[in-house]
This record gives sequence, structure tokens and C-alpha cells, in this order.
Amino acid sequence: MTYTIIKIAITTILIVAIAEISKRSSFIGAILASVPLVSVLAMVWLYQDTKDINKISELSTGIFWLVLPSLALFISLPLLLKQGVNFYLSLVISIGITATCYYLMVIVLEYFGIKL
Repeated sequence: MTYTIIKIAITTILIVAIAEISKRSSFIGAILASVPLVSVLAMVWLYQDTKDINKISELSTGIFWLVLPSLALFISLPLLLKQGVNFYLSLVISIGITATCYYLMVIVLEYFGIKL
């Protein structure tokens, strides 16, 4: 239980730190947020928990393929906001677009024989 609390604390502190830094400098916040901290932490926690290199490899490969459709959020959200759409509505629409892109990516990958 202590180990789980430590994992949650470290992960939470990093996310809150990035949000706080972003208040002062969106550029530095963007740099920190663009570094795949969550992915790296997930791999570290998975390795610590399982010591299974194959699981790490599968996770890393899945992340690679799914980064592409995740970019739809970062394209659609600012476009919607610049059009004057309310933040929360823009966020919901962008998440919907991103989910659709994930779905399409999985279909395309399966067509080419790549299973995630």
C-alpha cells in the first residue's frame, strides 16, 4: 500500500508542478508537458511491479502508435478556442475527435496486421 501511495504522490507532484510552471511560462510548461513523463513513469512503475521486459516493450510500441492520433487534441482544441467556442465544449469536442482518431488508427493498424 505504501508503494502505491508513493507512486501516486510522485505522479501527482509532477503533474501539479507542470501546471504551476505553466502559469508562469507556457513555453516551459509546454516543454515539460511534451516530454513523455507519464509514459516513462508508467514504464518505470510497470517494470518495478513486474520486471517483465516484454510488457515494457509492448507498452512502448503501443504508445508509439497511439501518439499520432493523440495529436488531434492539440490541433483541434486551439482551433476551436480561437473560433470562440467555450473552453469546456472545445475540450469535449477535441476529446471526441481524438477518440475517433484512436478508433481509426486501431482499424488501420489491424488492416496492416499490427495488433496493440
